[in-house]
Amino acid sequence: MLTFTVKNSSRLFIGRNLFCSVANCKENVVDPVQESFLKERCFLVDENDKIIGQANKKECHLVQKNGEIPLHRAFSLFLFNGKGHLLLQKRSPEKITYPEHYTNSCCSHPVADFPAEDEEINAIGVKRAAQRRLNYELGISIDSIPLEDFKYITRVHYKDEGNGKWGEHEIDYVLFLQKDVKLTPNPNEISEISYVPRKELDEFIPTLTGPLTPWFQLILKHRLRFWWDNLNKLDDVKDHENILRLKF
Repeated sequence: MLTFTVKNSSRLFIGRNLFCSVANCKENVVDPVQESFLKERCFLVDENDKIIGQANKKECHLVQKNGEIPLHRAFSLFLFNGKGHLLLQKRSPEKITYPEHYTNSCCSHPVADFPAEDEEINAIGVKRAAQRRLNYELGISIDSIPLEDFKYITRVHYKDEGNGKWGEHEIDYVLFLQKDVKLTPNPNEISEISYVPRKELDEFIPTLTGPLTPWFQLILKHRLRFWWDNLNKLDDVKDHENILRLKF
């Protein structure tokens, strides 16, 4: 059941009543919807972001015995409302990777299962994937977020071994989108959302009741504040030539 609470009129929290969490659910119980997504085929890339093959999501996120994780293509989208407030989300307990972690507005992958998500000119394939996932995760109408509204900022390369079983190794396309949209969060994906003003970000992060995803933590540490401060002139800060190699 979704519940709505407004705090200080500037933050909107959307949560739900949960019957269990990662800590108190039966071990090894995997949500069937989330498990089905493990069959989707991600694009494997080299360190210069050239597509070199495909592998399913399970293969792309399992940490191998030697600590390696296949490098694949992903995106991290930052959704701002008309006032410039950033939407942050908390991942649901059902998520297989990084459950109950706070992160940016929408994070996922372009996949071979959907047409043309590998198209690379101006990152149009990645934008298609982001449009699809915004509709699925946050219930945003596709008609309300045309591809030309998505701003491709740059790419980041990072690796994180997660809990030792599930991790990430991605070249992550950073996308910005500023628009007032109607939200209907999918409770299988998201347990909480918050619109955060720029001036309250540094006070807000320490109040969170869970950890940050590694990609959001790195982007927050290295670039987010700078990009956010230039929200009205993103063409001046975008970099489509270089890939940022971010480390903790």
